[in-house]
Amino acid sequence: MSFVLEHSVEIAAPAATVWAVLTDFDNYGQWNPFVPRASSRLEPGAPIDMDVALRGGKLRRQREFINRVDPGRAFSYSMKPAPLGLLRSVREQSVTPSGPGTCHYASHFQIDGPLSPVVSALLGKDLRRGFDEMAASLKSHAEHLAGGAKHTPLIGR
Repeated sequence: MSFVLEHSVEIAAPAATVWAVLTDFDNYGQWNPFVPRASSRLEPGAPIDMDVALRGGKLRRQREFINRVDPGRAFSYSMKPAPLGLLRSVREQSVTPSGPGTCHYASHFQIDGPLSPVVSALLGKDLRRGFDEMAASLKSHAEHLAGGAKHTPLIGR
């Protein structure tokens, strides 16, 4: 059984701008309400350490590992699988040019294994909210940097 969350948004900013924001982990706290802190070398096998806002904004430390990097376009990471295949996860984020000065951001998150229904029941609502907020905030911040729409950060609301 799988638990899957898909999020996507059109962004009025060049793909290079969105990619720069998405991979500038040191500055996640400026715009990302779901993952206000992250660090990684963004290369396959490297850890990505994150503070993730779940359950009323309480931060949870999470360490996952980079699987794949397609510079300027996509990267994915996974948690260390639980013993006996009880729980596995993967998240892929991609940025694709969609027109002059615009792009499409997509996020795919999937948890598999016998414990996935438990994670879905306990954290599904928070994960959905977090990924929604992250996509909206990425759009707002990237458009602001590109000189487009007015920047309205979600941080501190």
